[in-house]
Order: sequence, then structure tokens, then C-alpha cells
Amino acid sequence: MAEKTKVADIDHSLYDFRFAEDEKDFYKVRAGLDKSIVTRISDEKQDPAWMREWRLKCLEIYNETNEPDWGPDIRDLDIQKIVTYVKSKTAMAAKWEDVPSDIKDTFEKLGIPEAERQSLAGVGAQYDSELVYHNVKDEVSEQGVVYTDFESALKGEYADMVKEYFMHLVPPTDHKFAALHGALWSGGSFVYVPKGVKVKIPLQSYFRLNAAGAGQFEHTLIIVDEGADLHFIEGCSAPKYNVANLHAGCVELFVKKGAHLRYSTIENWSKNMYNLNTKRALVDEGATMEWVSGSFGSHISYLYPTTILKGDRSRCEFTGITFAGSGQNLDTGAKMIHLGKRTSSVINTKSISKGGGISTYRSSIVVQPSAAHAKASVDCQSLMLDDRSRSDTVPAMNILTDDCDVGHEAKIGRISNKAVFYLMSRGLSEEEARALIVSGFANPVSKELPLEYAVEMNNLIRLEMKGTL
Repeated sequence: MAEKTKVADIDHSLYDFRFAEDEKDFYKVRAGLDKSIVTRISDEKQDPAWMREWRLKCLEIYNETNEPDWGPDIRDLDIQKIVTYVKSKTAMAAKWEDVPSDIKDTFEKLGIPEAERQSLAGVGAQYDSELVYHNVKDEVSEQGVVYTDFESALKGEYADMVKEYFMHLVPPTDHKFAALHGALWSGGSFVYVPKGVKVKIPLQSYFRLNAAGAGQFEHTLIIVDEGADLHFIEGCSAPKYNVANLHAGCVELFVKKGAHLRYSTIENWSKNMYNLNTKRALVDEGATMEWVSGSFGSHISYLYPTTILKGDRSRCEFTGITFAGSGQNLDTGAKMIHLGKRTSSVINTKSISKGGGISTYRSSIVVQPSAAHAKASVDCQSLMLDDRSRSDTVPAMNILTDDCDVGHEAKIGRISNKAVFYLMSRGLSEEEARALIVSGFANPVSKELPLEYAVEMNNLIRLEMKGTL
């Protein structure tokens, strides 16, 4: 296996992978979206009858639903030019050496799944529309933890559980791209952690969209049962093409009574990507949900993880950073819905914009009448690195009870010339000084990640600062 390559050492040409020259090794549907395409995907996957009906119903909802009236303008995205299903004809491998060499080379250049052998309990690697590799350590399986690809869960012994929870938190009527996901979903992960089980080392899924003009629609469903504990890490990347790519995945997280889930994401999509992802968590009594999010790529992003604090004394913390460079319009944030008594939520976000990039922070705090003694705190900070960039904060608060404590603080600024001068007087170049200040600004997020992912995030920031991503 190739020696692990750090992000900072990667020649940017490595991100210019092309679709397989010998396309007989791949199966794909034609570009566009209609009933025949959805039916063909369902046939290819050998869906149970209820899932086939679900897909077609979601297609109807998609066709009848208008585009969202929030977020950046995405009228340039033409779904009829997107290839919605691409997969390798080789079967998913349980051993890394059995993965086809061209696909394996792609992941090895990105340092995946090298991390598995160092600090992870299990890894799933998705390439385009399907998982190509999946493995879980024996000691985790022996605890009764289920970590498998979504299709296996759908058609295996966990089929009833999948049917009970699938798109329960994110119904297709939620918005147009939730319906699109319901019609076209492919790949993704299913995780179930039994009652009282503490998974001491993280599980990870890595998603790579490698085909030009394609879409990726993976579905992640995680159920952490009562008193259990899990850290799940999600990584995303794609090469850059001169045509639009689309990511419309969905993440549904169920955190049962007294359980704890941390969901960490590092997204480094290419700058031709429309990232229209939906993530949502339901948190029961006395349970804790933590989000750690780093967004560095895509042309346009809609990303607002939502947490429903259903149970009394449930809590959530969201920590995120967004870096919008030239040609990027990243609309990100978080939403907290307080239902239970004495619930609490904390949102801490950082956004950076450079080279004319647009960074928008969009938050929503909803405190229902039932959420007596709820506490919510929002703190968003923005850093603009030049006079061409833009940063906006769009907070929304819907407080339906007087018996709560809610606060919001926002700060927008630029790098201090005095700080840059001070660091340069200590021997750093101006570029190094600015990168160091930005890394320090991002530290609240990086310190919440496992070491190797924190290093990767800081390297991505340095590449963004140089304008090489």
C-alpha cells in the first residue's frame, strides 16, 4: 500500500481524476430525471416493493415542489444534465487489497483508508453511487454494533428497522431536494449501537464523487440506543470538472435516552459542486448530540444540520467552520428545536471568506411552549480576508415561552495588520502570518477533531489561503 500522503503534500493535479476511460467497467443511467430512470435504479438495486413505491412517490413530490426560497440562487443547476447513478461493476470488498486498483489508487492518494489501521473502529468507502469497501474491527462487531452499507441493511435482518426509521426525520415533503434524495438515494451507511454499548474509537464513512456531471445521493442512518456512545466521522471529496456535479445526501440520527453521539464532518467538495445536503438528529431524554462540521469546498452549499431536542434534559452542541474562496457561495448554519423541558443548545460557528467568496451563516432557534427552562446560546464569528469578499449573518429566533434563556452574539471582522506585522517581525512571511492567524481562528473546531483530521483541516485551510484548492 502506498505511504500515506498528507493533504498539504498533494500535488493539486491529483484532484483532477477523470471518469474511467474503459467505461465497460462501470454501470450508469443516462443523464436526466424521469420515472424510467428512477425505476431503473430501483431495478438495479433490487429494491423491496415498498422502497420502489417510495421512490416513485418522492419523484412526484419533487416534480410538484418549488425550489427553496432560502439560500443562494441555484437556477443554473439543471437536473436533466446530471447522471444520477454511477457504480463500478465490481462487488463491494471487505479487504482493501480486493478493491479495484484504479479506485484504490484514488483513495490512497487521499490517505483513505490508512486512517482505519491507525485509529478507527471501521471504515466504509463510497465511490460515486455505491460503497466499494467496508470493514469493521472484530472487537466492535463483538459488542453487537452494526455498521454496514445501507442496501445490505435494507434487504437483510435489519430491514424492519430501516423501514421504521428511513426518511422519518427528513420527509420528502420537507423541501424539493429531500424529495429528490428520496427518489434517487444510493449507497450510504447504516449504524446501530445497542443499549449501553460504548464504542471507544470512531467509525468513519468516506464519500468520493469521481464522475463528471454526476450526482451522489447517499443515505446515512444511525441509531444510538439507550445509554450508548458513538463518534462517527464523515469525509467527502470530489475532483474538479468544468461541468456541474450534485450532492444531495441525507443524514438521519436517532439518539435514544441517555445516549451520546458525536457526528464529525470534513467536506472538501470541488468547486463545481452543488452541495444540497440535509442532516437531522432527534434527541431523547437526557441524551446528548454533538456536531463538528468543516466545510471547505463546493460552488454552492446549503447545509443546516437540524437537531430536535425532544426529551427532557436533552442537549446539543454544534461547532462549525466554513471557508468560502473565489467562486464559492456557502450558505451554512444550524437549527435547534427545543421541545423537552430543561433542554439546552449551544451553537459556535466560524466563517472565513477570501477572494470574493460569499459566506452566509443562517441559524434558527425554536423554543416551543413545552420547553420550560430551555437554554440556547448562539455565537457566530466571521473573518473576511480582503475587501472583495462577503459575510452575512441571518439569525432567526422563534421563542414561544417566557420561561427560557436565549442569547445570540455575532462578530464580523478582518485580520489585524498589527498582528500580521508582529508575526512577520518574528520571522514569518506575510503569507505564513496570515495562515497562522486563520488557523488560530479555526482552532475551536480543529481541537474537537481527532488529531489526524485536525491536521487535515488545517492543511485544507493553508491550501485555501494559497488559492490552490
